[in-house]
Amino acid sequence: MFQLELADHELLKNAFESISSIVDEITLTADSEALHLRCLDTSHITFITMDLEKTVFDEYQCDTPEKIAIDCKDFHNILKKAKKNDILRINIDEDNIIITFEGDARRKFKLSLVDMEYDNPQPPKMDIPCKVNIPSDLLKTYINDLEFFSERLNFIIDENYLKLSCDGQKGEGEIEYLHGENILEVVSAMFSIEKLQEIMKASKFSKECSVEVGDDMPLHVIFTLPTNDGKLEYLLAPRLEND
Repeated sequence: MFQLELADHELLKNAFESISSIVDEITLTADSEALHLRCLDTSHITFITMDLEKTVFDEYQCDTPEKIAIDCKDFHNILKKAKKNDILRINIDEDNIIITFEGDARRKFKLSLVDMEYDNPQPPKMDIPCKVNIPSDLLKTYINDLEFFSERLNFIIDENYLKLSCDGQKGEGEIEYLHGENILEVVSAMFSIEKLQEIMKASKFSKECSVEVGDDMPLHVIFTLPTNDGKLEYLLAPRLEND
């Protein structure tokens, strides 16, 4: 038996606003301790990891390990139907994921599970040298501020600043954020602004995020719940100058 209950349904809605813009179909895995996601987009540019421990939920029960294959956009569209004071309940039967909202009325939706092969992808292990923390909404704003100039955005971390810069035919832009971390080197890498914007749709998942950058290495963006029992992570492949 698998079922969960969550009064703060915005948590899942915020996560899947981003996830559904990156991947079409996913397999959630559930065990007695947590709900998990590991997935890679079809272009092999963005890897997503999500772990929500049972303490995130108001109620959580998973008697045997489950694999729940769903269409992300359809699932997110149903989550968006939640009203402010609704309680979200999710369970499954043999063919469906069942989403119920309990509030001024009881609204129940059955979404057919999809038939997909589950290969349990794992993120690559790497040592990314520089890490800074930044408010999630600020990083989202900074990325959006620079999309006017280019399709690519350069991330630079030095001893004092996280710098975002880009240039194109219309001009150039640069933003410097004083990070306050103990950074002893300078690193830089370039990324697709469109892919960054997809990631930052998750900015409401947590108020703060961590950004890890290395020279021409993948960008690691980590959103962690204040209670440390939930995490949403993205690995974004860099764009090279000749891409």
